[in-house]
Amino acid sequence: MAVICVAREFAALGDETVHELARMSGYKPIDKEYIEAKMTERGISPEVRAKYDEKKPGFWASLSQDRDDYLHFLKTVLFEEAAKGDCIISGRGGFAIFGGVPGVMCIKLVAPRDKRLERIRARFQCDDKRAEQLLRQNDHDRRGFHDYFFGVNWDDPVYYDLTINTGREHPATVARIIDQLRQLVVTPEKEKACIEKMAELKLGQAIITEIVYTRRVPVHFVEADVKGSKVTLHGVANTQSAIDAAAAAAKAVPGIELVENAIQIVQEFAVMP
Repeated sequence: MAVICVAREFAALGDETVHELARMSGYKPIDKEYIEAKMTERGISPEVRAKYDEKKPGFWASLSQDRDDYLHFLKTVLFEEAAKGDCIISGRGGFAIFGGVPGVMCIKLVAPRDKRLERIRARFQCDDKRAEQLLRQNDHDRRGFHDYFFGVNWDDPVYYDLTINTGREHPATVARIIDQLRQLVVTPEKEKACIEKMAELKLGQAIITEIVYTRRVPVHFVEADVKGSKVTLHGVANTQSAIDAAAAAAKAVPGIELVENAIQIVQEFAVMP
């Protein structure tokens, strides 16, 4: 089992490479359309996704509950798919969400600016000025998205196991390079550790869903750190009863046997709706 996270510059043939890689590796592609369909099932509307998907939200959008809902259910979808294993996550901060997990490979696809502009002009049938606008806007949005939601510099190569220039190579060639790296670095030991960690991440997200969205316990900034069948809860609340309710909700999630409660009471704490 392994997970491949592919970050890609606009017009760096990211979608084409992901689908070639899926074809040759047998891995499931988790692309924009798939993620959108899964988030729609969870009640995240196209209007909400449009405000946050791979872009930094505007001022008012950044203060909205929609922001928290978008990020929560984006992670929910990605954790659930990653827990199944053998998948390729296209964009959506995958490298930031799963970076450091054994058995996860993080890839960045780039291309020379002039080549990207050439591809944009051909794809959108537009002139040089419009192509330049599209390129600048997409680069700005993707940098802002990763900085805002994950606090990472999308351009920093330290986050990636491999960066590939797609300016000259066909997506099938790029995909083969990635697949060969997978076969070299993803060992059985890493696969086992990946299975365990992904299961913990999925379970932790299920606990947050139970506390915040199912039972609507008034605890803010909830985190659920799962190790095996034990979870440690973090966050802030106004009352002890809310803290106890959060612990009860976590204990009710299948797979959890022990709850350690580190939620703090902060008097007169409030968040903007």
